[in-house]
Parts: sequence; structure tokens; C-alpha cells
Amino acid sequence: MRITVVGSINLDFVATAPKLPRAGETVTGGVLARHPGGKGANQALAAQRLGADVCLIGRVGRDSMAEEALALLLADDVDIGGVLADAEQPTGVALIAVDPDGENQIVVAAGANHSAFPEQLPARIEGPLILQLELPIETVEAAVGRATDFVCVNLAPAQPVSDQLLRRADLIVVNETEAAFYGDLLHHGGGRVVVTQGAAGATLFQRGVELAHATPPKVRAVDATGAGDCFVGAICVALLEGLEPEAALSFACAAGAIAATRPGAQPSMPTREEVEAILEG
Repeated sequence: MRITVVGSINLDFVATAPKLPRAGETVTGGVLARHPGGKGANQALAAQRLGADVCLIGRVGRDSMAEEALALLLADDVDIGGVLADAEQPTGVALIAVDPDGENQIVVAAGANHSAFPEQLPARIEGPLILQLELPIETVEAAVGRATDFVCVNLAPAQPVSDQLLRRADLIVVNETEAAFYGDLLHHGGGRVVVTQGAAGATLFQRGVELAHATPPKVRAVDATGAGDCFVGAICVALLEGLEPEAALSFACAAGAIAATRPGAQPSMPTREEVEAILEG
């Protein structure tokens, strides 16, 4: 299975602290770590570790952070031939605060991600395609228009998109906040829609009708950063392999749950064997 991911690439600076700060508050006692991240890169690595052959298209800066941001993708043999280095913009950065229960706050400085324009895309994108909304929206729209196969769009972070994109998507993935932003527009196309609900699981709809629901195995969450991206990569792999909706949701929920038990976004992505093991009990 050859999947193309068009998406963001970041270096995450993660501060684990006793609690998340309120507006204007300073919280001390944090511990800092650096991890590769970015929704596109996270989803690419998740799908690769779960059994797909993945090509990533994106943009980094021509700086020292780029090597860190791409390190795990290279280690897991993700094809990064479509990743370009920008001489003017820095590699994207995410500033993440995490509390002891795994809840987080994230601020993203997109950097080179916002220079990933449609001209960087191939004229045709063969095979399945996964996208998110951390690149310029015109690039996302162009990629969808050039796709020839299955298209999954993770509508995150929530922002206005064209009706054409919503109708073309074979699979839309959103969390509860994003689902509220888009409302009934999510269900106007003929594709499937998955709404994730954290520990409460995920529900799959088609034309507004519920087809399946699954809940994740009980785990102790350490850091939820990347768990949603892991879910996206997993649900795509599962559906493309032909799993029935409920089985595919269960597979993706298990993958996301494992990711939440580990610090960092990309370092937390599980292997296929780990997901199958937790599903077996």
C-alpha cells in the first residue's frame, strides 16, 4: 500500500509541567524535551509503522532544526523525496505544554510549512492521499484536485474549506471541537466521516447516519500530543486494507491509545505488532 501524505513538518518543544498555565500565569517546574512533529509528518510515520509504504510531501527550513524534524521519518524509511528545504523560512516549530494527565496546550509557528505552495505538488497524485490543514489552504485544495484515488482529509486545525473539498473526500476525520465548527457540512458529501472523542472513542458516519462506534482500551495517558494523528494514520491503513468499519475504528482507537501513553508525537507512534497485541487483550 503506497500512501502519499501532503502535510506539515515541525520540531516540537515539549514542556511537561505540574499543571497547564491560565492566561497570564507562569508555571515553574517544567521539563523540556524536543521531538519531531507536525500533523503531516506524524500521520506519515504512523501509517508507515502500521504497515503502509508512505511518501511525504512538505517543506522544512534550511536550518539545523530540519535534520531533527526529519530524523524519525528517515529512520523508519518514510520516503521524504517530496520534502523541500526553504532558504528563507525556518523549519516549523510547535511549543507544547503538557500536564501530568496528558492534556496539552499547543502554539504552532508554521515557518516553512506556509511556503509549501501548489507548485511543489506533482501533476497527479497516484494512490491514497492523506491531508490536514496546517499547510496553505490553496495547497490542500490543489492536492485534493490532483488526487486519483482515496482521499482522507483531517480537518485540523478547523478553518473554512471549499464545498468541493468536502464532497471529494472519501474520509473526513475531525475531533468534537472541529465537528462543531463544520456542523452539517461534514455530511453533505457521500464520503465517510469519523468524529473522535478522546477516551470516549470514535464514531463513523455516512451521510449523517452512524455506521459504527468503538472505544479505546483503557490506558494511562502521559501525553496526548500526536494521538489524534496516530488515529488518522491508523484508520486510513485499516480501511484501505478492507477492514469493516467497526474493526477499523477499534484498530485506530487502539493505536491512538498507545500513542497517548508515551511522551512526544512521533516517538509515541506504535508498531503494527503493538496495536495487534493490545487488541488481543
